[in-house]
Amino acid sequence: MVRGSGRRRRRGRRPLALLAPVLCLVLGAGLAAALPDGARPDRAGHGGAGHGGPRAAGVPAPGPATAEPGPEPPVPGDPPPAGPQASSGSVSVDCGRGGEGHYNEDNVVVSPGLRAGAHHTHAYAGNLSTDAASTDASLAAAATTCRGGDRSTYYWPVLRRTDRPGTRPHERAAGHGNTGRILSEAAVTVEFRGSPVSRVVPMPRFLRAVTGDAVAGTARDGGRVRARWGCSGTPERSTTRYPRCPAGERITRTLVFPSCWNGLDTDSPDHRAHLGFPAANGVCPADSFPVPQLRIGLEYEVEPGVPVAVDSFSEQRHDPRTDHAMFVNAMTDEQMAAVVDCLNRGVRCRF
Repeated sequence: MVRGSGRRRRRGRRPLALLAPVLCLVLGAGLAAALPDGARPDRAGHGGAGHGGPRAAGVPAPGPATAEPGPEPPVPGDPPPAGPQASSGSVSVDCGRGGEGHYNEDNVVVSPGLRAGAHHTHAYAGNLSTDAASTDASLAAAATTCRGGDRSTYYWPVLRRTDRPGTRPHERAAGHGNTGRILSEAAVTVEFRGSPVSRVVPMPRFLRAVTGDAVAGTARDGGRVRARWGCSGTPERSTTRYPRCPAGERITRTLVFPSCWNGLDTDSPDHRAHLGFPAANGVCPADSFPVPQLRIGLEYEVEPGVPVAVDSFSEQRHDPRTDHAMFVNAMTDEQMAAVVDCLNRGVRCRF
């Protein structure tokens, strides 16, 4: 199952009645230029009214909120260079390009048992049964898209093409301003990495994990923003906005999960307290243990200029910083042990 290998001016006085319209035009243009794209009003006089609902944050109609991918501060949790005690291996889990049309508006990690509790649509890879009603037992018994038999569930909000209508049931079901044709992933990468400073220990089976901030558009700070967007031709560059990629390149999304476990719990009331991110030096907080760090990479074939929007809560207006993902570890103990072994031995493995 495992294959290892190494590796602006004033002119004269004029009557106020004549001058006022000019001032309004000048001031209006100046303010519009000073505002970030996401704060500019649309023709209705407010940000966000688009076809069928709020348009993507920072989207001046008709195009998407875009930015050339460029250097940004590292995502908290990005590791420093590996030290001599690092678990420097990597494990790629081949789960295909997603879950065979597996979509729903559920979130079994954050809202277990609540149908359509997410208020937006998620796409899945891995476990084919995952929905709000899933249990540990049902996940353990289900079929999977992962070739090596990993029954874990990996999921994230869909990305939509907003200039094309959604016609399929799962494209219309979410509502809340989430409209448009769902873009299928051209590639899905599921990868586990080790710690830059130490060996890692196994994740417990049925560990729940969340990364990113689904309410980042209205949050007071960006401390939980984890997603990075980019273009396939320049993987070393990233942005927190929708990227403007050249023709022939794919839009990418990268989501990194916390990797410091409290050693006790597979979940917590806020679904975050049991797992945290390492410090900037790569060291886990006291009383926590380094576990394999999950990274999900997504790629999309999108022509330049096509407007896109990630599904979100309506008040978040499709802000790309709200990108997030969830994970439930349903690997067997033997499968997780193999992951840990590859990481700790510093080899590259593929399941």
